[in-house]
Amino acid sequence: MNKKMILGALLLTSVGLCAVSACTDDDTKPAKPVVAITGIGSHDGPEGTVKAGDELHLEADIVAEGLIARIDVEIHQEDGGSFEIEKPYTEGAYIGVKNATFHEHIDIPSEAPAGEYHLHLTVQDREGQTTTAEAELEIEAASE
Repeated sequence: MNKKMILGALLLTSVGLCAVSACTDDDTKPAKPVVAITGIGSHDGPEGTVKAGDELHLEADIVAEGLIARIDVEIHQEDGGSFEIEKPYTEGAYIGVKNATFHEHIDIPSEAPAGEYHLHLTVQDREGQTTTAEAELEIEAASE
């Protein structure tokens, strides 16, 4: 009888330990977002170029296991100029999804100085993790 009680206690203990270890909370975060710019420029011009006063066509593939929380586009002058364009996306079809094809047309003001620019496309997931993809952009003088 004593052996049966000891075996029963060991059995209950091992079952309990298995149940506890199988249910431990896993604190691993999903992978950081992955961003790949697949198109930048105007529809009728060369890749990487847009005229001031026109729309910039920007396309990217995004995968965010932690679900997209926001997307930020920043365009700034390369050669020390202070002109910049910032465009946040915090609502709409891209937010709260894992996979997205980001396709937007961003207005380039006609007063944008011609020259070399740098574009940052930053994606933040709901875990707070961010990834930034970058591209070079040339803004040509506005048509008269």
